[in-house]
Amino acid sequence: MRKSTLEEVAAAAGVSKMTASRALRGAADVSKKTREKVLLEAERLSYVGNQLALSLSSQRTNLVAVVVPSMLNIVFPEMLAGISAGLQGSGMQAVFGISDYDMAKEREIIRDMLSWRPSAIIVTGLDQPPETVRMLQHADIPVIQLIDLDGTPVDFNVGLSHGKAGEEMAAALLAAGRRRFGYIGCGLERDLRAGKRKAGFEKVLRENGLSFQHERVDGAYSSIAHGKQLTMSMLAATRDLDCIYYSSDDMATGGAFACLELGISSPGEVLIAGFNGLDVARALPIRIATSISPRRQMGEAAATLLLSASRGNPPSEKVIAFYPEITGID
Repeated sequence: MRKSTLEEVAAAAGVSKMTASRALRGAADVSKKTREKVLLEAERLSYVGNQLALSLSSQRTNLVAVVVPSMLNIVFPEMLAGISAGLQGSGMQAVFGISDYDMAKEREIIRDMLSWRPSAIIVTGLDQPPETVRMLQHADIPVIQLIDLDGTPVDFNVGLSHGKAGEEMAAALLAAGRRRFGYIGCGLERDLRAGKRKAGFEKVLRENGLSFQHERVDGAYSSIAHGKQLTMSMLAATRDLDCIYYSSDDMATGGAFACLELGISSPGEVLIAGFNGLDVARALPIRIATSISPRRQMGEAAATLLLSASRGNPPSEKVIAFYPEITGID
């Protein structure tokens, strides 16, 4: 079966080819009645537009490039859901690549995506190497760096301060009377935001004459199973801790399971603390402390910002700051 043409859609709707094209693109000067009639006929004829032809004339596609480091936990899918929701009805479509926390791979993904002439690009974090920063600076499209505020953005920035999040968690735990801290994390050489939270936490400990008494850090990927394994190892070496801070909630969830298996009262004997506010952590039979990061809301804010910027109405404020909420500490 051959595909329908724009001429056929226009003829069926009783309008010119140009009007049909403008209606399908959502142009503001096409009446609602005409647009609905054209969309109805396009649906009936199963018409699919030619975005390649449009991009050749405008030098831009309707694509929004999004680069994330991982899809192994719910954090980045929730962020992508927010971006998708924010773009709904705009005519723009998000396409994404996964860098696996590899800076060289991220650079190649960005290079490939820019070659498709997207209308905007969203990248995760502010820690790209100089060659990637230069590429983004010369992209000539809105660039939104998402999730992190600790650094210098190329253009627009939406996120939260991870260093501050670590500081605030440490202060809250100290105010709750905890004094003997351990730390469990993984992949800090890749997940630089987790490293910033650890550094912020340690800063507050030092200011109070304290430090992490025990640490378990390796290069594996974050997971519940790995969090449990490292916690079992730490607690086998010492029980002289009243709080363990984790690089993320999935690692902290593994720590909670380790405490259950070892018969350690939590949060009574050992308070487990993480970051992200994942649903799985809130569903545990024991309470853990966490900083809830508004991942979906950040994605939605990034989409709203790029839509304004790509339409020639960039907001005066280039940084949108979010603030995580600490829960689970009495």
